[in-house]
Amino acid sequence: MPLPPTIQVKLSSEAAEYVALTPVVVRDLMFTELLEHAVSAAGIDVERVRDILKRGSLVSGASRFRWAGWECDLAELAEAISALPQPDPSRPFDAHRCSRVLLVGPATRLEIGREAAAERRLFRRRSFWEELLAAAPGLAYGGYLYKDRADRYVLELSEAAREALKEASRLLRYEGLARQIRAARFEKVEFIVERARG
Repeated sequence: MPLPPTIQVKLSSEAAEYVALTPVVVRDLMFTELLEHAVSAAGIDVERVRDILKRGSLVSGASRFRWAGWECDLAELAEAISALPQPDPSRPFDAHRCSRVLLVGPATRLEIGREAAAERRLFRRRSFWEELLAAAPGLAYGGYLYKDRADRYVLELSEAAREALKEASRLLRYEGLARQIRAARFEKVEFIVERARG
């Protein structure tokens, strides 16, 4: 069966508690979008992606996708996957397209949006966002995130750099977020840079 331009999917929440009922939403999804979710789960492995499409079920983040599974041609699927954006370690970091950062450690994954990090406290000349970007020259390319349509850049932190960021959290306008950062055990910062839609 050829690859369809759209797929009718049933979307439901995986975040629901076992006694809660969540509505199931039926919608037409562009095949490319479903493929991005499948590649996020399986990597660029044509056989594994074909198995997901045949199974007709996928959990991505807090959502479960279900559709009428089908057997697709491996060569056609490989071509569709190769047409997706690919990881590109030569891409320079673009601070203007950076939408958020994640503070990551063994038991920590704290996401901070650009807007929250960029707001300045009263009478402060710098923002927490500016402190994060000041460390950006040490970034390494970390891969492409298909689900987010974004490149990931990683900054490994020394003990001194980690403590400096915890101290810089006092620049945040939101005290609750600042307290979370100071209490977190993180070892690196991941910068998420969205690619232009083309």
